Amino acid sequence: MATLSDIGVSAGINILSAFIFFIIFAVLRLQPFNDRVYFSKWYLKGLRSSPSRGGAFVQRFVNLDFRAYLKFLNWMPEALKMPEPELIDHAGLDSVVYLRIYWLGLKIFVPIAVLAWAVLVPVNWTNNTLELARQLRNVTSSDIDKLSVSNIPEYSMRFWTHIVMAYAFTIWTCYVLMKEYETIANMRLQFVASEARRPDQFTVLVRNVPPDADESVSELVEHFFFLVNHPDHYLTNQVVCNANKLADLVKKKTKMQNWLDYYQLKYARNNSNRLMVKLGFLGLWGQKVDAIEHYIAEVDKISKEIAKEREEVVKDPKSIMPASFVSFKTRWAAAVCAQTQQTRNPTQWLTEWAPEPRDVYWPNLAIPYVSLTVRRLLMHVAFFFLTFFFIIPIAFVQSLATIEGIVKASPFLKVIVEDKFMKSVIQGFLPGIALKLFLMFLPSILMIMSKFEGFTSISSLERRSASRYYIFNFVNVFLASVITGAAFEQLSAFLNQSPNQIPKTIGVAIPMKATFFITYIMVDGWAGVAGEILMLKPLVMFHLKNTVLVKTEKDREEAMDPGSIGFNTGEPRIQLYFLLGLVYAPVTPMLLPFILVFFALAYIVYRHQIINVYNQEYESAAAFWPDVHGRVISALIISQLLLMGLLGTKHAALAAPFLIALPVLTIGFHHFCKGRYEPAFVRYPLQEAKMKDTLENAREPNLNLRGYLQSAYVHPVFKGDEDDDEYDDDKLGKFEEEAIIVPTKRQSRRNTPAHSMVSGESSPFSGKV
Repeated sequence: MATLSDIGVSAGINILSAFIFFIIFAVLRLQPFNDRVYFSKWYLKGLRSSPSRGGAFVQRFVNLDFRAYLKFLNWMPEALKMPEPELIDHAGLDSVVYLRIYWLGLKIFVPIAVLAWAVLVPVNWTNNTLELARQLRNVTSSDIDKLSVSNIPEYSMRFWTHIVMAYAFTIWTCYVLMKEYETIANMRLQFVASEARRPDQFTVLVRNVPPDADESVSELVEHFFFLVNHPDHYLTNQVVCNANKLADLVKKKTKMQNWLDYYQLKYARNNSNRLMVKLGFLGLWGQKVDAIEHYIAEVDKISKEIAKEREEVVKDPKSIMPASFVSFKTRWAAAVCAQTQQTRNPTQWLTEWAPEPRDVYWPNLAIPYVSLTVRRLLMHVAFFFLTFFFIIPIAFVQSLATIEGIVKASPFLKVIVEDKFMKSVIQGFLPGIALKLFLMFLPSILMIMSKFEGFTSISSLERRSASRYYIFNFVNVFLASVITGAAFEQLSAFLNQSPNQIPKTIGVAIPMKATFFITYIMVDGWAGVAGEILMLKPLVMFHLKNTVLVKTEKDREEAMDPGSIGFNTGEPRIQLYFLLGLVYAPVTPMLLPFILVFFALAYIVYRHQIINVYNQEYESAAAFWPDVHGRVISALIISQLLLMGLLGTKHAALAAPFLIALPVLTIGFHHFCKGRYEPAFVRYPLQEAKMKDTLENAREPNLNLRGYLQSAYVHPVFKGDEDDDEYDDDKLGKFEEEAIIVPTKRQSRRNTPAHSMVSGESSPFSGKV
């Protein structure tokens, strides 16, 4: 069990690590040759030029102004200067609202920490329960435990203090959550109303188009929307096609082209030797051939395959999926279509808002809609087994990351680990770093599972992955660490308990594991956040690409890898700290200051990264906030149930029942917020859409919306090859004005209210994605 001295050693190590990271960052960011790595956001916006141009050779690569190095922490106040409205214009609403999650943590936990230390710490400290237990029953405890509820004897009336504080913490948390939900809902509506024109504002994704033997998907969509159901508002459509094989070929060509560029640059620098490459596995063995000639031949070969595959995709009806991006003349019409049921059969002609073009995850559009239910069921089962079978290795690693576990596994290390300093390092640092390393590959696994489920946008993939990551953290990082760690054998006993005994078991174990979570917060939340600002991987990859691949300014821009906020990995980590803070606030307030340091440090670091580095892949207008709110509410309810279990073990029979109302009130509050604020995140008000359409028509009466939308949802592999000719506006006007009733191509009795101009050919108002 870690003591205060062990926590002090761990804090010293992590503070020193963070300080070293900041010093290294301060030196690296000042060097001209790293400018594109640490200020990539400004380069991508075209607002910054390379400082390495001109000047002496040394000055182009090294900053010789020593006064700049004296202000190595100057980036912190600079990151806080940009006001929020300007930051929204600069980085988007998603990035700003993501930062507000950290600010929400500070708003919730600063008052809670002050109140807990002012009230609960004296109540817990002024007892001698643990001291008596140590003398009479040889019970092991530390000074940290004296600050927790463990130091209060059974049947004590002091538990009323913890119950009153639990109510106070709940009321304050709910109040802050409600005000934040209201603020962000208003920010979202204002952002949507004021943002520039985007293709997704006019476009709906239609899926599960029913098959027809006489008409193609494009003709079906045109008939359904243009000629029957939305004759006054339909504009155009882009049929979805399966171009996954073509996309793979394009990626392969890009890879071969990069190798060709590398060898050509290498030969240009030294043309005295012929460059050779082996054709075997990883170039380790096999026939030797001329590298440049080999990759020229490979690029030509793949280019021919791409041309052939592109032609097959365009001409083969089997490559056309029963889905289409349908665009309308107004935002109002798109909102009506996206938010209503199109037919009496709820499984056909399914409509949803189209993601913005850069948010579309194109490979999943080729997945048949009917298979999505099966895929998601399989992933639910797979995630269940991944989560619960992961408990075993995590518990095993946790058991080894203790003094007893190390001595048991490797007796020859006993002399080393019994050293006072090494003992403090192991107990105060090793468990946290072991757990963090063990979870390193989890986000990639969860993202692969989300992609298999068939979500069609990057934002929805990240939200699903984040949801599962949160559940995984709750089960494996929180519950498994609470129950296991010091004793691996406790796991089986815990799993075999009846459900009504589990809250009590966890409640008893929670105060005992406070020191472990303190060390984990310092490793992950202090040193880990400080390490994020170094951008080591993008730094190394940029210089590697800049050395071997870059020939033009465009190549240099593509070599930058600014990354993004990473909602699928960052938000679940934040939610773990919300959970720890709310659970330990009435139990062991000692943990709260460490969480406050995390929220404050992370807010500054990520604000700097969002301003200067990150380039967000998409803009969802903070559509993820209902998930954030729901997970904080879940953490609040979990903390209340665990406190009830803990007080039940303390035989606080008179006090504990008063906690029953807390989960009920919290759930009621959640339903209130869900009904009051969530509609702003899932529906687009028709009033807002109409107002925006009216303003746009007044400002740009001659806007060619079809020209703006016709290639917006073309598959990226077709970009540059599609026909850019605009449609004939006169023909369109004539087409809309006609009201002649003529039969369609289909062998049915249904007539269309307008003359079909396609008559056996592909529609001029549609295209292939």
